[in-house]
Amino acid sequence: MPRAGIPGTKRPYGVVSSSRLSELEISGLPSPCLQAHFAFPGGSHFARVRRMSDPADATLPVRRRQVIYIPGYDPFPPRRYRELYRTEGAKQAAISGYQIAMKGDPKQGGTRWDVQTDIEGVQVETQMQVMIWSDIVQASMDRGVAATYWLMVRTAWIYIRTGALRGLMRLRPGPMFAALYPVAMLLVQLLAALTLAISVGTLLSWFVWPPLFWLAAVVVSVAVLQWFKRNDRRLYAYYLMHDYAFSADHNGALAPAMAPRLKEFGESIAAALTKDVDEVLVVGHSSGADIAVMVFADLLRNGRLDADGPAVSLLTLGQVIPMTSFLPEATQLRTDLHLMAAQDRVVWVDVSAPGDGASFALCDPVSVSGVAPPNKRWPLVISAAFSQTLAPETLAATRWRFFRRHAQYLCAFDNPGEYDYFRITAGPKTLAARFGHRKPSASRIETPLSPHTKMAS
Repeated sequence: MPRAGIPGTKRPYGVVSSSRLSELEISGLPSPCLQAHFAFPGGSHFARVRRMSDPADATLPVRRRQVIYIPGYDPFPPRRYRELYRTEGAKQAAISGYQIAMKGDPKQGGTRWDVQTDIEGVQVETQMQVMIWSDIVQASMDRGVAATYWLMVRTAWIYIRTGALRGLMRLRPGPMFAALYPVAMLLVQLLAALTLAISVGTLLSWFVWPPLFWLAAVVVSVAVLQWFKRNDRRLYAYYLMHDYAFSADHNGALAPAMAPRLKEFGESIAAALTKDVDEVLVVGHSSGADIAVMVFADLLRNGRLDADGPAVSLLTLGQVIPMTSFLPEATQLRTDLHLMAAQDRVVWVDVSAPGDGASFALCDPVSVSGVAPPNKRWPLVISAAFSQTLAPETLAATRWRFFRRHAQYLCAFDNPGEYDYFRITAGPKTLAARFGHRKPSASRIETPLSPHTKMAS
């Protein structure tokens, strides 16, 4: 039975049957002529990817896709991403001239929704699924004022003592300013609280009773610091401090609470690979990139990425992997980066932009971590080029809105170039087909700068 298309379109949405999978499994690979024409230094990324069938069928479009989205350190529920996809997708469709429709399942609490598009003359069905670890984030942020200041001291000492800070400072300056921001802001808040407390205490001691100085100083300072904490949605000092502390809490090792969650994420990806789809695309944003790499590496080690399945792709956006991989106990993450860099089953494209001050823009996470294998293939590091793809007024409006800039990869672009989040997640091309002609960014950083390169045995 044909599936309904987007209202206003004539063609029904195509259904890819199991009998056609053998024809479509290689839909994400570039044609032989592209492989011959585009020669990357050291060999083309995509020319080295294993062919799953006859390359002559590489032009077949994607009709059905499963997208698994792994968010970064975010305490908010997944429905936030569903609404962001809905609003920004509509904006991008209006700008770019394609059609997109979305339907959510109220029973799923915003973790799943279906997308139907008509892009580049092809109708595509996509199911989006958000992996949840916001509860772990919320638990890690459930700390009082005093505990947060202790975390600030402890986290700063870990990065200084281990040499990680020195290595990170040699990368992009933006993330370092972002890392120093919560420290500076918390110190400013402490200074403001103490200043007000001393002023009030002094006045009370002069005009009421001298012993009231200390009581007033304690009460006022605690009240002011609590006020800053309650209003952190405007300043993000506590949020960022908890974010960095979460990475450094175990000197870079995976937090115990995350291990079973990563297993669950792996099961979700494995289940998606059994579906009648042409591509399984995993998107890791911000610190979700670390998680995506570790989940895929575990699936590879356990032989769960069958070469006869659909195209498998990994898209990392605004990654902050060095914040963890430069720490001494991040041996498993470095091992997984090493494995993912040389494998030939998962196409890995890393997108960032120098205009995003909260990410390590155009820093190859494998190379800068010092674990690049001799036969390194991945990731393909490219730029979203905010200065070219966003209008001047948009750049001006988001100049000091660092979190909005960091989320731009998930949003509409005024002048979209090759990077279009909605074409990638709901369009007719696999990640490999869309970026098969691309060379890596010439301004990427590949210099090994991590002071720790030991990998897990």
